[in-house]
Amino acid sequence: MGRIVLGYDASPGAERALECALEMATHFGDRLVIAFGAAPPGHPTEEARAHHEALQELGGRVTSGALARARAAGVDAEVELVPLRASAALIELADRDDARMIVVGTYGESPIKGAILGSTPHKLLHLSERPVLVVPGG
Repeated sequence: MGRIVLGYDASPGAERALECALEMATHFGDRLVIAFGAAPPGHPTEEARAHHEALQELGGRVTSGALARARAAGVDAEVELVPLRASAALIELADRDDARMIVVGTYGESPIKGAILGSTPHKLLHLSERPVLVVPGG
């Protein structure tokens, strides 16, 4: 059984990416890894630890609905909350699991804005050694 890594943050783009990832996982019989990457800012201080705990709590809440939808669709799925920036988290999980692909959504930023500001899909397209499926948010 292969794996598909989905970057998920409950945005409209992530919702469309979830739909696509569920279709792909069903088609290939793969396990879906629903990933939420969030790195606390700054150095490891007491404030950063509190920020990390808050991000982990948020990630759990955000991904719970996606996990329920995957299971309702009959897809074998799990959630991974990774304390890294989104693109690094997705690449690390995909490499660790030898994933078939990484799936992410977009939410309407222009390609130039993504290149300048460093959007997650833009980073993945340039840094990942695995296929990346970018689903438009609509």
